[in-house]
Amino acid sequence: MNRFVINTVGKTHSGKTTFAKALEQQLQNSIVIDQDNHAEFINTYYKSLLPKKGPNAIKSAITQTIVDYAVNNSDFHIILCNSNRSRKARLDLLIHFQHKGFCTILVHFDIPEHVLQARVANSQRSKTIFRTASTFEEVLTRQQAESHKSDLSAPKEGEADYLFVIQNTDEVEFVTSKIVDMAKSLK
Repeated sequence: MNRFVINTVGKTHSGKTTFAKALEQQLQNSIVIDQDNHAEFINTYYKSLLPKKGPNAIKSAITQTIVDYAVNNSDFHIILCNSNRSRKARLDLLIHFQHKGFCTILVHFDIPEHVLQARVANSQRSKTIFRTASTFEEVLTRQQAESHKSDLSAPKEGEADYLFVIQNTDEVEFVTSKIVDMAKSLK
């Protein structure tokens, strides 16, 4: 195992994208693959191809194509930035990467609800990523309501080779440094 796949897990506005971009800057030979970028691209150029309901299959297909390309045609560490809240989907993804020889890392953003609500209320993020929602408040409300579903559980030890839990922004720098140090030891 000479490459990492770092998979972020968390609700909207929990800090996944900020973390991923910061890690990419510090982790040599890494790339962020962010599904929000793919959603914005599709909504801007191919909105008519979006399914009216059900999973966003086109977004998933674009993401999978980019991931496959990065796995097979680069030597990058891969930072996957999306919510990854479904345990089954997370495990399937991690097993796929383990079979490809990657060391797997989960970074779970377990940010208090009141913090998320404040961030969403003050958000300046583009809303062009939406397919079925019109505001980030709506997304957060839906995610909170879905939290009772058994498949949307928090990551647990053993799902990946390493698990980090971030409960406030003060912990981001420590986790970033730890992953960078771990990557240095791979060489």
